[in-house]
Amino acid sequence: MEESNSNNNMANNVARAIVAALDWNSTPDARKAAVSFLESIKTGDVRILASTSFVLVKRDWSSEIRLHAFKMLQHLVRLRWEELSPTERRNFANAAVELMAEIANSCEEWALKSQTAALVAEIVRREGLELWKELLPSLVSLSSQGPIQAELVSMTLRWLPEDITVHNEDLEGDRRRLLLRGLTESLPEMLPLLYTLLERHFGSALSEVSRQQLDIAKQHAATVTATLNAVNSYAEWAPLQDLAKYGIIYGCGVMLSSPDFRLHACEFFKLVSQRKRPGDASASEFDSAMRNIFQNIYARVWCLWVLLTFNAFLVTTIYSLFIYNRCWAFFQHFKLALHYQSLLFWLVLMRDLMSKPKVTSHSADGSAFNSAGFSSGQKRCSLGIPFLLERWSFGVMIFEGKGDFSQYRSKLTELMRLFASFKPLIAGAKISERILSLIKSIPNSQIPVQDLAVMESMQVALENVTNAIFDGSNGYEGGNSEVHKALCRIFEDLLQQLLSLKWTEPTLVEILGHYLDALGPFLKYFPDAVGGVINKLFELLMSIPFAVKDLSVSSARHARLQICTSFIRIAKAADKSVLPHMKGIADTMAYMQREGSLLRGEHNLLGEAFLVMASAAGIQQQQEVLAWLLEPLSQQWTQLEWQNNYLSEPLGLIRLCSETAFMWSIFHTVTFFEKALKRSGIKKGSLNLQNISTASTIHPMASHLSWMLPPLLKLLRAVHSLWSPSISQMLPGEIKAAMTMGNAERYSLLGEGNPKLSKGALTFMDGSHIDTSREGHTETNEADIRNWLKGIRDSGYNVLGLSMTIGDPFFKCLDVHSVGVALMENIQSMEFRHTRQLVHSALIPLVKHCPMEMWEVWLEKLLHPLFIHAQQTLTFSWSSLLHEGKAKVPDVLGILAEADLKAEVMEEKLLRDLTQQSGHAIRVDLSSLKELDAFASNSMVGYVYIHNGLAVPALQICLEAFTWTDGEAVSKVLSFCGLALESNAFISADLVGFCREIFMYLCDRDPAPRQVLLSLPCIKPQDLVAFEEALTKTGSPKEQKQHMKSLLLLATGNRLKALAAQKSVNIITNVTMRPRSSVNAPETRIDEGDTVGLAAIL
Repeated sequence: MEESNSNNNMANNVARAIVAALDWNSTPDARKAAVSFLESIKTGDVRILASTSFVLVKRDWSSEIRLHAFKMLQHLVRLRWEELSPTERRNFANAAVELMAEIANSCEEWALKSQTAALVAEIVRREGLELWKELLPSLVSLSSQGPIQAELVSMTLRWLPEDITVHNEDLEGDRRRLLLRGLTESLPEMLPLLYTLLERHFGSALSEVSRQQLDIAKQHAATVTATLNAVNSYAEWAPLQDLAKYGIIYGCGVMLSSPDFRLHACEFFKLVSQRKRPGDASASEFDSAMRNIFQNIYARVWCLWVLLTFNAFLVTTIYSLFIYNRCWAFFQHFKLALHYQSLLFWLVLMRDLMSKPKVTSHSADGSAFNSAGFSSGQKRCSLGIPFLLERWSFGVMIFEGKGDFSQYRSKLTELMRLFASFKPLIAGAKISERILSLIKSIPNSQIPVQDLAVMESMQVALENVTNAIFDGSNGYEGGNSEVHKALCRIFEDLLQQLLSLKWTEPTLVEILGHYLDALGPFLKYFPDAVGGVINKLFELLMSIPFAVKDLSVSSARHARLQICTSFIRIAKAADKSVLPHMKGIADTMAYMQREGSLLRGEHNLLGEAFLVMASAAGIQQQQEVLAWLLEPLSQQWTQLEWQNNYLSEPLGLIRLCSETAFMWSIFHTVTFFEKALKRSGIKKGSLNLQNISTASTIHPMASHLSWMLPPLLKLLRAVHSLWSPSISQMLPGEIKAAMTMGNAERYSLLGEGNPKLSKGALTFMDGSHIDTSREGHTETNEADIRNWLKGIRDSGYNVLGLSMTIGDPFFKCLDVHSVGVALMENIQSMEFRHTRQLVHSALIPLVKHCPMEMWEVWLEKLLHPLFIHAQQTLTFSWSSLLHEGKAKVPDVLGILAEADLKAEVMEEKLLRDLTQQSGHAIRVDLSSLKELDAFASNSMVGYVYIHNGLAVPALQICLEAFTWTDGEAVSKVLSFCGLALESNAFISADLVGFCREIFMYLCDRDPAPRQVLLSLPCIKPQDLVAFEEALTKTGSPKEQKQHMKSLLLLATGNRLKALAAQKSVNIITNVTMRPRSSVNAPETRIDEGDTVGLAAIL
C-alpha cells in the first residue's frame, strides 16, 4: 500500500511538472524548475522512471501528460534499456503490449496510438529477434479483434524497420544487420498478415459505406491507410519475389482503383520500381516480379507516369509501345501537371538511352544505334523536338517574370540537350526552321512584346542545341562523315540568313547578337565562319548611335553593351578559332577609339574578350595583350595630380563625384583591373610542363601590380573614410543618401525577385546590380553615386584578393603599412555588408596565400583589428538578437521602420553573413595536428595561437559562436561545447568527429582534454578509463567517433541537445503526414536545460 501511494505521489508530482513546463502562463522560474525536475526523473532511478511513466500513460490523465509520459518511456528504451534486468525488460515489453490493447479505443487520439506503436517497435529493436518471435502471435491475435486493434498492429509493423529505412548513426552495423536478418526471417509471417489486413479492412470499409455506417467505415479506412504505410516501409528492402509471392503487389494494385488509397499505393510502386535489377541467378525472379507489377497497373493508365518516371527497366518490357504512346499523349496534354510529369518520364528515358554504349556508325538522322533497341522511344524522341520548342515558347509567355518557370525550364533545357545529342540532325534542322520562321514573321512596324519574348527564348534554345551537338562528346563536330557534312550545311544556312539581316532597331540588334553568340560552339569546329560573325558584330555595334539624348530610357546603350558581351561569349566558345582574327579586332577597336565612337564600358568588354582570346594562345600572347590594354590606363592611373586632388584629404571624393566623366573613368579602370586579373594566367588543364619553361609560368599580371595597387589603396581608404563619424556628418545629403543600401541590395537580402533592372545593369557576386547605362551623363544623382561606391568597393576588394593569389609579387611590391591603413583604418565604422565583402574578397585570400615567412609582418597588422572588430560587433548584435529580437545592424538603420518585418529579416541575414565569413577567416583545421611543434611553426592556426593579440579575440569568437543560433558559423569554429545547442544537430557528426580528433591528438601531450571531460556533470573517472580502453581496441575512426558520442551523452546526462535531437528525429517520424496534436510543439521550447562544457563559462 505504501509503495502504491508513493508511486501515485510521484506520478502526481511529475504530472504537475509536465503541466507547468507546457503552460506558457507559468513564470520562467516555474517552468525552469519543472524542466529541472523532469530531467531529474529521466536521469534518476530507472525503475521509478518506468513505473511513473506507465502510470501517466493511463486514460486518467490529460493528453498532454500522456504524450510526455510516452516520450519518457521511449527515452528509457533508447538510452537506459541496459540498466534493467532481463526479467524487468521482459515485463516492460509485456506491459507495453498490454498498453496497446488498452489504448485501442475509438476515443483515443491518433498521436497517442502512434506513440504506443512506436514504443513497442522500439522495444523490439532494442531487445532483438527472440522477443519479436514471442510477441508476433500476440500481435496477430490482437489484429483480429477489430479495426482499431488492427490499425495499432499495422503501426507497429510500420515502425519496426525504421532503423533499416532511415539512417541512424547510433545504430551499430552489427545491430542493424541483426535487425535486418530478423525481420527478413519474419517476412513469411508479416507479409501475409499485412495482406490479410489490407484485404479484410478494405472490403469491410466498402461494405460499411454501402450500409451507410460511415463511422465504422472510417475506422476500417484508417486501418487500410496504416497497413499501406507499413507495406511501404518494407517496399525498399524486402525481397521483391516475397512481395509478389504473398500478394502485396496484387493488393496494392487493387488499391490503385480507390481514390482514398491510390496515393499510398502509388508510393509503394514508386519505391519498388527503384529497386536495382540483380546480376545473379535471382534476376529472372526479379523480372517476373516487375512484370507482375506492370500487369497490376496496366489498366490504370492515369498512374503510369508516377511509376515510369523512376525505373527505366519497365520501358524495356513488352509493354513499352503502350507506355511510349501513353506518355507521349501526356507530354502533349493541355494540363500542365500531366505534361510536367510525363516530361520527367522522357528525361529518365533519354538519360537511359544516352547511357547505353554506342557503336561507331550513326544512322541517317545522326543518332547512334543502341544495343537496347528502343525503336519506338527513338521515334517519339524525334517527334518530341519540335513539340519541345513549342512548349519552350509557351512557357516563356506563360511564366515570364515568374519564379515558377525556373524549374520547368531547367527540365525542358535538359531534355532539349538530350534530344539534340541523341538526334543532332533533327534537332539542328528543327531549331533552324523555327528561328527562320520567326525571322520571316517580323513585321516592318514595331514588334509586339510577346513576339520579342519568344524570339529571345529561341536564342536560349539554340544555345542548348548547339552546346549539346558540338560539346565534343558525340563525334558529330568533326571529320568527314555524312552527319558532319549535314550539320555543317544546316548551321551554315542558318548563319548566312542571320548575317544577311539588316536590323537596326536596338532591341532586334541585341537579339541578333545573341543568336550569333549562341552559335559559338559551332564556330569552334567551323572556323571559316568566324570572320563573318566578327564583322557582323562590329557592323551591328556601329549601326547603333553611341550618343543619345535620353540615356535613361534608350535601349541603344544596352544593345551596344550586349553586342560587346557577345564578343566575350564567342571568344570563350569558339576558343582558338578566333585567334587569326585578333589583329583585325584590335585594329577596329583602335579605329573606333580614334573616332570617339567607343565608350569606356564598351572598351572594357571588348578588352575582356581580347583577354579571353589571348588565354587560348598562351602566356606570351597574354603578356603582349595586357601590355597593349593596360599601358594607356597606367598613364592616367599613376598620375599624382588626380590622386592629390581627390584622394589626399577626406572631402576630395565630394569633388570627384561632381566630375562625372572622370568619376566613371576611374570606375572603369578599377573594374578592368579586376577583369584582367580574372582572365589572365594559365587556364586549368592547359599547363604543359614540357612546353612551358619555369620563367614563363610567372603570372602575366605580376609586373603590373606595382603601379596598379598603390593608387587603388588610396582610393579604397578614401571610400572607407566616408563612413567615419567625423567625415560623414560633413557630407552633402545626396552622398549620405547614396551610402545607404539600394533597392537591389535589399531585394537580394530578402530573397525576393529583383525589380525590373535598367538597361546596362551589371550583376555582382552578391546578386546585386550596378547600372552603368548613365555613363556619359554630365550630372550625377544619388543612384549614380551609390553604384559607383559599391562598384569601387567590390571590384577594389576583388583586385586585392586576386593579386594576393599571385603570391610573392604582391607581398613584395607593397608596404604592409599602406595596406593596413587603407583596409583597417576605418573598420570600426564599416557596415556589416562592407566588412563581410572585405573579409570574403581580400582578407581570406590574404590568409590563404601569404608566404609563411611574411606571416609575422602581414597577419598581425591586418587580422588583429579585424578580430577585435568582429568580436565586438558580433557579440553585441547576437546578444541584441537573442535577448531583444533585433540585431541592431547599422546597415538597416534609417532605411525602414524599426518594427518592419523586412528590416528584421535583412538584419538577421546581414548578421549571419558576417558571422559565417568571420568564422571562415579563423577556421581551425585540426586534420594535420599530429606534431605540435611542426603545427605551431607551419600552420596558420598555430601561428594565431602563439600570438596573444590574435588568439584572444579569435578564441572569444569561437566560444561565443556556440551561443549563437547559426549552424554554419558553428561548423567553422567546431568544438564540442556546440553540442549543447539543439540547433547544431545537423552538424553533430562533424562536431563529434573533431572532439575525437582533439582527444586523440592531445590526450598524451596535455591534461586539458581529460580535465574538460571530467568536468562534465555526470561523468565518473571509471567512465573515462573505460572510454580510453575502448579507443585502444579499435583503429577505426568511425568506431572511435561512436565511443566519443556515447561518452558525451553519458557524461552530460543526455543533455547534449544536438545529439538527442538527431536521435529523436531518426526514430520517431510521422509517415502518414497527418497533423499531430499541438501539445508536441512546446517541448522543444522548454527542454533547454543547463549549458554544458565550455558553453557554461560564457
